[in-house]
Amino acid sequence: MMSKIEIKAAGKAAAAGSSHAPPQHLEMSEEDKSKDAFFIQIAEIAEAMIARHGKDFAIGAFVLSAKFIAEGKPLINRTNGGG
Repeated sequence: MMSKIEIKAAGKAAAAGSSHAPPQHLEMSEEDKSKDAFFIQIAEIAEAMIARHGKDFAIGAFVLSAKFIAEGKPLINRTNGGG
């Protein structure tokens, strides 16, 4: 599986017209590796949500989560065990 950085690099190469150049393997920083791991977790959660409750539910849950993050609201209620 290509990382986001490798996908971006491939996109830039294609846009520059150098699609015949050999692929570059960029070394990912620890931060990039960490972010990539979180994107994988998000993708796995999204796939599970879609399989169980449908695409609209998954989209709504992620949009609502993004709204809470932007507003600085807690995502879970830790006073009652996280529910």
